Amino acid sequence: MSPSPWDTTPLDLDAYLSRIRLTGRHSLPPTAATLRTLQRAHTAAVSFENLDVLLGRDMPLDTAALQRKIVHAGRGGYCFEQNLLFAAVLERLGFPVVRHLARVRRGSTRVRRRSHTTLVVEADGCPWLCDAGFGDEGPLEPVPLTPGATVTTGDWTWRLELEPPAGPAPEQWALRSLHPDGWFDVYSFRPEHHAPDDFESAHYWTSHHPRSPFTGRVVVQRGDDHARHTLTDRTLAVRYADGRLLRTELAPDEVVHVLRGTFGITLGAQDAVLLQQRVAELA
Repeated sequence: MSPSPWDTTPLDLDAYLSRIRLTGRHSLPPTAATLRTLQRAHTAAVSFENLDVLLGRDMPLDTAALQRKIVHAGRGGYCFEQNLLFAAVLERLGFPVVRHLARVRRGSTRVRRRSHTTLVVEADGCPWLCDAGFGDEGPLEPVPLTPGATVTTGDWTWRLELEPPAGPAPEQWALRSLHPDGWFDVYSFRPEHHAPDDFESAHYWTSHHPRSPFTGRVVVQRGDDHARHTLTDRTLAVRYADGRLLRTELAPDEVVHVLRGTFGITLGAQDAVLLQQRVAELA
């Protein structure tokens, strides 16, 4: 077997488990039950956020850097950061993991660039779609990589479909989320292997290009069993499975309070001041 191109040796597993509040675990065997426990704990503890993009900071994807930010600094991250760190954790625990690049749909039929990172993980002899870093619409637990497989967590339901080939393009998987008016396409991906440089390229575009949805604005998200919270610039929205949507417009100083409270993001005094200034400029 050729060596993995992913260097996960800097990972401090105990520190990560403490970050997601799974301390005291004496055994985490590479089973589907463990995979579900880990994803549920990660999504509950770590919010999706693009604050470093907004502040123009470097965002390296190596395991040591991701650990410094998400584990030790108590920050969140977006998909490249969260799922690549999560993959390192899973591999350390003995799970076979394949990292994939996906095309975000969010209900659109337009073919977009590959700007999302997701994982396929083997557990109990079966493959599972495992995504701890999509944000509000992301699954809260693994979904069996089987056509038509569904998973319901709390008030939310997700389904995987295997779409047939389109011309010369091979078949691809589509993740869908159930909305009050029917199934909502979340993203699609093909079962291909990608090298670390592929993720670096997609990450660079997503964090720098002016057409990226993450440059020039605040995007923070988290979902739980009953509600999906999103913060876009100064608008805090809460969505429920029955279609209810509550919106609140925040003052710049209230944005910092919500980041710390609703989204559980650790912010030092300097970062809080910088973000408050940037949010005021965006308004």
